Amino acid sequence: MIVRALLVLACSISGYFIVYYLARESSYAYFQAAGGFIIGLIVALLVIKLEKDIRKLSFRVIAGGVVGMTIGFLIALILGFGLNMLIRITENQQFVPWIYLLLTGILGYLGLLLGSKKVEEFNFPASDGKVNTDHRILDTSVIIDGRIADICDSGFMEGELIVPRFVLNELQFVADSSDSMKRSRGRRGLDVLNRMQKSSAINLDIVEQDFPKIKGVDGKLVALAKKMNAKLLTNDYNLNKVAELQGVRVLNVNELANAMKPVVLPGEQMTVKVIREGKEVGQGVGYLDDGTMIIVDNAQKMINMNVEVTVTSVLQTTAGRMIFTELKEAADKKNNH
Repeated sequence: MIVRALLVLACSISGYFIVYYLARESSYAYFQAAGGFIIGLIVALLVIKLEKDIRKLSFRVIAGGVVGMTIGFLIALILGFGLNMLIRITENQQFVPWIYLLLTGILGYLGLLLGSKKVEEFNFPASDGKVNTDHRILDTSVIIDGRIADICDSGFMEGELIVPRFVLNELQFVADSSDSMKRSRGRRGLDVLNRMQKSSAINLDIVEQDFPKIKGVDGKLVALAKKMNAKLLTNDYNLNKVAELQGVRVLNVNELANAMKPVVLPGEQMTVKVIREGKEVGQGVGYLDDGTMIIVDNAQKMINMNVEVTVTSVLQTTAGRMIFTELKEAADKKNNH
């Protein structure tokens, strides 16, 4: 805040004196200088706004833009030498400087734009000479889920997180849906992205790369991951399988959550509340605090009751973990016999 205040003060005072010395012969020099003060203030505020926007960009994008703009200026300079012939054969030379300005503006802008966008297609070598491929592409499901933000804040997720523009467009489409549930999910996803963008612990980059010939978002994600040699972060089971079939490394947050759940072994005892009936006759179903499903034999008539159970087996699936149990009394009778 102190540096920004000094910037505003410096720009405002500079604007005042620049205009004052340019117009000091005028009787309205002080009034014109006041206008210069306001212009300097506006310039300072624009610089601060630009600085906040630049913070959201990765260093690679900024470096690519600078290099591209420099190349554009060099091309404009080379083309400018060709105008020397035009200067010699024409009597009206007043328009020539404007052609220089036009070339510099157009090629500088194109270089900046192309450099910042096309840099995403390159994998730069790291300091040890190896290619840096530590990129992770986020799909819509993992953004809406929101747990990825907590994982990044905890420091367990490193590298550059990439959100393609077509994923952002899909999120926006869901957030604008007429269905209230879809709308709330889309807005949650946008809130999660906004939180991740503001976090200093997360390097988040939005890329413009698209694949117009591929219609589905899932297909575009796989194509982008293959092109950038990146990993794909998702909770989508079907996308997970399609990506793996095409040789793309997938990081599934659900699999991570399952891996972090405490190990439960057959014979352990626990207390569970039976919530509803199970699919099989006589079964009751309850849940642990982490969402793990507990299936209790012969507990169909004990709905809304807390019961002591003994673990008989554990089934691990891609959708989650299921723990099969029986009532503690029944297990004790078996052991006694």
